[in-house]
Amino acid sequence: MGLSEYKEFLGLLIFGNIENLVLSSQGAVSSVNPVILAGLTVIAVIGWFAIGTFGTKIAIKYARVIEFIGGLAIFILGLQSILAALPAVIQQFL
Repeated sequence: MGLSEYKEFLGLLIFGNIENLVLSSQGAVSSVNPVILAGLTVIAVIGWFAIGTFGTKIAIKYARVIEFIGGLAIFILGLQSILAALPAVIQQFL
């Protein structure tokens, strides 16, 4: 399998990294222990790497659907993170 076969997942790869940033910011806002958060993030990344490595051949025909669902999940998580942080941000300005 060449790199050109994976180009359908390029957007998901980019937005997946953004999702990791959103999730880590949610953990920071929730005052989660950063060491535990880092450990859980590494476990999640390894899990997704394994799923991506072994599942790509099966999932390649569903790339557009997977990318849409992934993008929607990232949007929802980002919105959730913003809404969770909004009271603290407003409090800083009052």
